[in-house]
Amino acid sequence: PAVVSIITESVGQNFFRQSFPQRGAGSGIVFTADGYVLTNNHVVANANSITVILPVSPAFPEGASLPGKVVGTDRITDLAVVKVDAEKWPTISFGDSEKLQPGEWVVAIGNAEDLPGGPTVTQGIVSAVGRSITTSDGITRNELIQTDAAINPGNSGGPLVNMAGEVVGINSAIL
Repeated sequence: PAVVSIITESVGQNFFRQSFPQRGAGSGIVFTADGYVLTNNHVVANANSITVILPVSPAFPEGASLPGKVVGTDRITDLAVVKVDAEKWPTISFGDSEKLQPGEWVVAIGNAEDLPGGPTVTQGIVSAVGRSITTSDGITRNELIQTDAAINPGNSGGPLVNMAGEVVGINSAIL
């Protein structure tokens, strides 16, 4: 229940430099009960508005949808923190990603393809640890976890969880 959907709105420009609205979707995890949410920087970068959607759960039978505000970003690690005015939101605990070994089972959770019905869940194994990639904007990201769990557009910002239910990574890239 601590995995949220993040919907963003921004303004883009077409080939003729005409402005048009753009909608984006990603995921995040609530890490404090008062509404701090961890996601990817690329999910919220350049957003004019952010909506954080908590799924229906026993604690929130109606779900919740609140505006969010970016309070911190880091392009190098592709992480961002969004704050919503909330109380008593469910949280998730963090594990030690440095203890991960290839072959361990993990679960990727997120707002895949922005489909209705709440987060999706896929399973896989840790394929490798300590990977590095260079993104299209020239940033090299190090110490990444490679998994064969299916990651889809919209899963960005969602957790990669070990079998103890602890966050060991944030879904951020598809190669």
